[in-house]
Amino acid sequence: MVISQIKAMEEGWAIMEDGIAKVKNILEELESQFSSEEYMRLYTYPSRIFYKIYYVNPSLRDKHDEFMLRELVRRWSDHKVMVKWLSRFLSYLDRYFVVRKKIESVKDHGFSCFRDMAYGEVKHKAKDAVIALVNKEREGGQIDRALLKNVLDVFVEMGKGKIEFYTDDFEDAMLKDTAHYYSRKASQWIFQDSCPDYMLKVEECLKTEKNRVSHYLHSSSETKLLEQVENELLVVYANQLLEKETGCRALLRDDKVDELSRMYRLFHNIPKGLEEVAKIFKEHVHSEGLMAIQMIEDATFNKTEKAGGARGEHALMTTFIELHNKYSAYTTGCFCNNAVLHKALKQAFESFCNQVVCGTSNADHLASYCDYILKKGGSEKISDEAIDESMDKIVKLLAYISDKDLFAEFSRKKLSRRLLFDRNVNDDHERLFLTKLKQQCGGQCTSKMEGMVTDLALAKENQNQFHEYLINNNAAIPGMDLTVNVLTTGFWPTYKTCDLRLPAEMVKCVQVFKEHYEAKTKHRKLTWIYSLGTCSINGKFDSKTIELVVGTYQGAVLLLFNDAQRLSYSDIKTQLNFEDDDLMRVLHSLSCSKYKILKKDPDSKFVSPNDYFEFNSKFTDKMRRIRIPLPVVDDRKKVIQDVDNDRRYSIDAALVRIMKGRKILGHQQLILECVEMLSHMFKPDVKVIKKRIEDLLARDYLERDAENPNLYKYVA
Repeated sequence: MVISQIKAMEEGWAIMEDGIAKVKNILEELESQFSSEEYMRLYTYPSRIFYKIYYVNPSLRDKHDEFMLRELVRRWSDHKVMVKWLSRFLSYLDRYFVVRKKIESVKDHGFSCFRDMAYGEVKHKAKDAVIALVNKEREGGQIDRALLKNVLDVFVEMGKGKIEFYTDDFEDAMLKDTAHYYSRKASQWIFQDSCPDYMLKVEECLKTEKNRVSHYLHSSSETKLLEQVENELLVVYANQLLEKETGCRALLRDDKVDELSRMYRLFHNIPKGLEEVAKIFKEHVHSEGLMAIQMIEDATFNKTEKAGGARGEHALMTTFIELHNKYSAYTTGCFCNNAVLHKALKQAFESFCNQVVCGTSNADHLASYCDYILKKGGSEKISDEAIDESMDKIVKLLAYISDKDLFAEFSRKKLSRRLLFDRNVNDDHERLFLTKLKQQCGGQCTSKMEGMVTDLALAKENQNQFHEYLINNNAAIPGMDLTVNVLTTGFWPTYKTCDLRLPAEMVKCVQVFKEHYEAKTKHRKLTWIYSLGTCSINGKFDSKTIELVVGTYQGAVLLLFNDAQRLSYSDIKTQLNFEDDDLMRVLHSLSCSKYKILKKDPDSKFVSPNDYFEFNSKFTDKMRRIRIPLPVVDDRKKVIQDVDNDRRYSIDAALVRIMKGRKILGHQQLILECVEMLSHMFKPDVKVIKKRIEDLLARDYLERDAENPNLYKYVA
């Protein structure tokens, strides 16, 4: 029985050897495919035979470099075909014996044999040969990419669905070699190339390595390979590259948009790569802003004008807007709206937009520039589209100014003058500005200004009613037309009042309107602000009659000379009940300015209490209607003082609101929350906050904790 089993095995193995020999010949194309009889013979006999094949050909050991790679690819391809045939021949074993014994299948065993005997022997040589060909290609040489693809597929296929063999036996060494290669290149390029040229080479290298992955490396290598290139070419030399003479500052200075875009593309992928770019960007924009400020201050000091004759504050704001347009385009275009670069731009503008220029805050300068634009728009020198665009730019610039409440107050003062004195004011433009300002700063900022615009609209209705009253009551004012604007005190800025003794002609006007207004309402009190009034007076000079457009104060002084040829300073002051500072301004405008309606004795450029005045009948002018302005009073200090007072109230309200919600809060936390709550309108001074806390403690809105004095409690 044993002898027959051995004989059967020997016969079966002989048949298998013949079959294996024929498989080899088929692979070598020396014979044709198996016939049906041969296939069935091979399938039937080896039902109990175990095979083991060692597929190591001496040609693999003897060949080197590219020749060895080709032989490896060929042998692996042949081996897969042989394993396929053997799997068919021994399929009975796979179905029964392998399953019962829980051992490797024929196919897996054939694969293991190649991996352990053939691949294991040549993998190091293959790795070195592939890396050598990769470096050859990097240096511009021609290589067989298809061969490398096939070789690396062998590395991948050894993992049977996993890439651990590819990673361990090839990729790790390839990445290390890549790092060495580009480290050598970077050390040469950083000294011999300009920043733009260096970046071009880096971009080309990254593109080449990415293509290399698509042609023959495994896709999983792409991220790791590019990281190696970026690390050696960019991370290691980032500061040195950006600080080059031809580096980031030079690109910003020379407006090299394409190069800046390339810089962003390269540096935004590396860890913290944009931080140094953002730092340089911020410093550059900051220096540009300081340069603009210095030019305006120098021009002011030298009493010269810049920007086509525009006033210095207008030129400064125009420059700021141009800078913002330019560098905003950089952040959205070159820097792809990156948050790090946007933050750098914001910090740069905040740094110089909040500086004092020529003794005045930029909140005031921006309000004056806005006033200038709206006046031009009212006179139709600027289109509606241009006004809309200008307002957008102004509001964007306002975002960087911390004292938004100060801007709002200066804007309110200037709006009042436009509404009251500018006949060309455009209501649509004014409302457009208030809408944009409201979006930026909130409704609290614009509520008073919106009330002012509404007041002027209502004033027109009141004026029509007044005219009807004059007609219906036969209360016409002889020789005079009267227009009165009734304003709501809470909306408008505070103006200086004067108990002026009006000339008889003006007294009649006031009495008639007062009767009309009191008949309409009895719950409101009229307070006359003569400093805001204007009047037109016909001056009958020797040469011709000239219409003089003057303020109420000026008109009152001129009307005195209907009854007197010569009056002293003290006579005018007594008759009209003027204060000295107001009277000197009025008399200076009428006797020392361009339009000398009054002659002053003695003749000088200044008004003194000892002067005498008389009507200048010899005055003449080529115009038949002239406007005589009063000298401008600088009320900036008063505006700032009013804003400071309002800030104290705002701080009090914020502190109470916080404590009402929190009930108990520590000192530092209360200050931090107060600063955060108010920062959208102004940056509160911590010292002032502390004083307001003490005041609230004194007024029993808050109380200190008995055990912890730094803890406050809200008193309901």
